Amino acid sequence: MTLPLFLVPPALVADVTVGDLVGLDGAEGRHAATVRRIGVGQRVMLADGEGLRVTCDVVGVHPAQLDLAVVGVDHEPPPQPRFVLVQALAKGDRDDQAVESATELGVDEVVPWQAARCIVQWRGERGEKARRKWETTVAAASKQSRRARVPVVAELVTTRTLAERIEAAAAAYVLHEDATMALAGHALPEHGDVVVVVGPEGGITPEEVAQLEAAGAIAVRLGRSVLRSSSAGPAALAVLSATSRWR
Repeated sequence: MTLPLFLVPPALVADVTVGDLVGLDGAEGRHAATVRRIGVGQRVMLADGEGLRVTCDVVGVHPAQLDLAVVGVDHEPPPQPRFVLVQALAKGDRDDQAVESATELGVDEVVPWQAARCIVQWRGERGEKARRKWETTVAAASKQSRRARVPVVAELVTTRTLAERIEAAAAAYVLHEDATMALAGHALPEHGDVVVVVGPEGGITPEEVAQLEAAGAIAVRLGRSVLRSSSAGPAALAVLSATSRWR
C-alpha cells in the first residue's frame, strides 16, 4: 500500500538528510496522530509541495504530533512540458470537481477563467474565498494522489489576459464541440506550457474562440460526446498524459 503523504512548510524539510529527526505538528500532525491514528513503526512521506519528498519512520506519537526519523530524501524534477488547465467558472461544485480530478491526473497549474457565459462571478472577497477553496482542493487532491508538487492556482483571468497567456505558451488547445480536429494524436512540445481551455456550461462564444485562436490556440474535440465542464478538462489531461507522461 502506498505510504500516506503529508504536506509541510518547505522550511521544515529544506535541509534534512537521512538520520535527521523531524516533528510533524500543526494541522497535518493532528490529522496524522488523531484521525489517521498512525503509530510508532509505521512509515510516512512528507512533501514540501515543490518537489521534495522525504520518507520517514515514526519514532514517537503525541496527541497532535509525530516524531519522525528521516530514512530517504528525493527530489521530483519539474515536469516538462507543463500542463496548464484553464477552467471557466461553473455553478455548483463543477469547477471544484474539475480542479480536483485534474490534480489527480497530473495538472501543473489551474487557471480560473471569467468567460463571457459564466453564470458565476468571482468578485471581491467572494472571489478570493472561491480561489482559496480551489487551493484547498488542489492540496487535498495532491495528498490523495501522493504528489510531491502541488499545482499552482493562478489568479483569475479574463479572455484578454488569457489570450496573452496563450501567446506565451508552447501549445494551447481550446476544447470545442464543433471543432473538426481531435486532441488525440497531437505531438506535444518538449518544453514550455501546454494550455488546455475549458469553457463554461453555456459554451465558449464565437468571439472568444476567434480571440484565442488569433493568439495561437487550436480548437479541438475529445470525441463525439459532449462532456460537462467538470469532466472535459480531466479527460483532455488524460489524453495528453497518454501520449507523453504515461508512456
